[in-house]
Amino acid sequence: MITAAIANAQRGKLLGSLFDGYEGPPFAVRFWDGWLWQLPASGEAKCTMVVNSATALRSLVLHPSEVTLGEAFLTRDIDVEGDIFSIFDVAEHVFHCAEGRRQRVLEAASGLVFGAGAWLKSGKRHSQKRDRTAISYHYDQPADFYRPWLGKSLVYSCAYFQSVMDNIDRAQTNKLDLVCRKLRLQPGEHFLDIGCGWGSLVLHAASRYNVDAYGITLSREQKAVASARVTAARLTQSCHVELLDYRKAVEAFPAFDKISSVGMVEHVGLRNLPLYFRTAHALLKPGGVFLNHGIARAHAASGSNLSFLDHTVVPFLRNVLELSRPRHSSFIDKFVFPDGELVTLSQAVHAAEAAGFEVRDVENLREHYERTLRCWVDGLRRNANELLKLVPEMTYRIWLLYMAGSAAAFKRGNIAVYQMLLSRPERGNSHLPMTREDWYMNHLAVEKIAV
Repeated sequence: MITAAIANAQRGKLLGSLFDGYEGPPFAVRFWDGWLWQLPASGEAKCTMVVNSATALRSLVLHPSEVTLGEAFLTRDIDVEGDIFSIFDVAEHVFHCAEGRRQRVLEAASGLVFGAGAWLKSGKRHSQKRDRTAISYHYDQPADFYRPWLGKSLVYSCAYFQSVMDNIDRAQTNKLDLVCRKLRLQPGEHFLDIGCGWGSLVLHAASRYNVDAYGITLSREQKAVASARVTAARLTQSCHVELLDYRKAVEAFPAFDKISSVGMVEHVGLRNLPLYFRTAHALLKPGGVFLNHGIARAHAASGSNLSFLDHTVVPFLRNVLELSRPRHSSFIDKFVFPDGELVTLSQAVHAAEAAGFEVRDVENLREHYERTLRCWVDGLRRNANELLKLVPEMTYRIWLLYMAGSAAAFKRGNIAVYQMLLSRPERGNSHLPMTREDWYMNHLAVEKIAV
């Protein structure tokens, strides 16, 4: 009993020193023998860090590196109960304290989702061949893994919450409709979605706005799923999905009335950003509009590698499970979104204007993406048993950490997601209304189309 009391006093002293000056949400630390330490000492903790071994305690207090803490979470030496999002405030303090400066808290490893393996890069960065391989690496996964937590819409991008009562399905429908309203789609128009994912937006546009919708993707799995959904919806005459690089689209298609790109620009790269916008401009008829929806890093955030992660919260999982990589390369680049880059909003606007576009509107949906990710985390947790039949537990925990860390990044403002509405004026005429009122009008007309 005396020994235990002394040990607990030592633990309390260590933790008190480690979290001196902590100003985040209340939390607790519970040890493998049941002993509990809480900050503040009274009240209800939002989350509990469970330390399941003495090794994990040493890692937390003496060696809180991205490798040791990341591996500890994946192997359950350290676990989290309660509000997982709160743990990132705790982790941020630990790294700030340990290294004497503010650090990022989490870099997730979704690239390990269906069995880890070295990312074998080939070809020039952002060449067509290498981009095709990079997109395949992340997106060519069975749709059955995504369906339970993405929801019925199968949309893997920021939703749009018109009400706190909206669930993820409603919010994703809201987002698809918002894109269509901003583009002011009209029956009979030709519409292109660059990076169409599993086809949700082209299906929405064809079924509700009676346009001739085309989607292109580099993912064979997404193309197969999207085509099957088009057939099931009996929209094969007005909805089309092709496996095609955006750089080849000018040769493959005549010009379109309206174009969108949702969650695609993150894979383009800063060097190819001018080409990306020039290609969209060339694909668009004079008087047409292009909506570009993508994640951007805050100007003050260092580096440019992709992520909801890279600019979040500490690279927890770099070198996780001893996967070999060059010491200074990005874990995100190698194992999650190969060759992905986040640019700033100003860089994107500059490239768009240089390509000949006129910027008509820019909207920041940062808070919507945080809420979207929270819904996805909830879906991951609610469907854990089903998902664990498809993937190993470690894979599931990686996704959980990845999504929760992403939400933390958006909450802090290190990254944001912007919708840019760009026009290609026809001899100075944008063919657009003077106001945005029609974007937010009653949606009853649209809902009637869907019935």
